[in-house]
Amino acid sequence: MITKEIVVNGTKFRLTITDQIASQVNNLKSLYNTAYEDPESFDQVSAEISSTINEIASSVEPQASDSDLDGLIQEIIKVVDDKAAEVEKELQNKNTKPEKKPAKIASKKAKSRK
Repeated sequence: MITKEIVVNGTKFRLTITDQIASQVNNLKSLYNTAYEDPESFDQVSAEISSTINEIASSVEPQASDSDLDGLIQEIIKVVDDKAAEVEKELQNKNTKPEKKPAKIASKKAKSRK
């Protein structure tokens, strides 16, 4: 979980990014794409878009006014996308680093006593 401060229209909001918030943001983006690609489906999708926006907005403190909602959602999408890109980059760096060979430990042979 990461807490971010977002400023929209001069108001500071605090958002804690959880897996649930990230999932809701990705769902919202998918709903936007569906409405964009198939304008006839907008009426069917709009209620779900509104519900998802309200769920995301409810995780922000203080509560956002209607006039801040659009800008707030845009900023939250950016924050979640940036975090996802950061995680992806870390994973790529982890996968591209050459594996280190374990250091050879010199073993001492025990002298046998006669």
